[in-house]
Amino acid sequence: MIISTRGRYALRVMIDLAENGNGEYIAMKKIAERQGISLKYLERILPVLTQNRIVEGVSGKGGGYRLTRRPEEYKVGEILRLTEGDLAPVACIGCGAKECERAEHCRTQPMWTEFYNITNAYFDGITLSELVEQSRFR
Repeated sequence: MIISTRGRYALRVMIDLAENGNGEYIAMKKIAERQGISLKYLERILPVLTQNRIVEGVSGKGGGYRLTRRPEEYKVGEILRLTEGDLAPVACIGCGAKECERAEHCRTQPMWTEFYNITNAYFDGITLSELVEQSRFR
């Protein structure tokens, strides 16, 4: 499984908002400068986060984006699923997947299901605040 640029950048944006926001709105331009991400790319990521109420945005002078919750209330898995879609390693496992006609006899489906469950549990076990603090990953 490969997490796309979109998913990685979304996590960087969320970390930036957690580190620099303090409840204030942060201009997209500031996030782009600090993170080295183009404004055009952020214009594709931030609407997804806003529409799903992960962040809130305000237009105009003094506008920008901010978190809607405390950093410890965000799970990495939640952010990745919004930007990447389902984290299923194979098409027959994911949310909304049609039942495979071979499922009953498939020798690999249990392995893929276990991998999928482990992946989701891992990413759901990491909070945004842990990424900000980096204490878990040093």
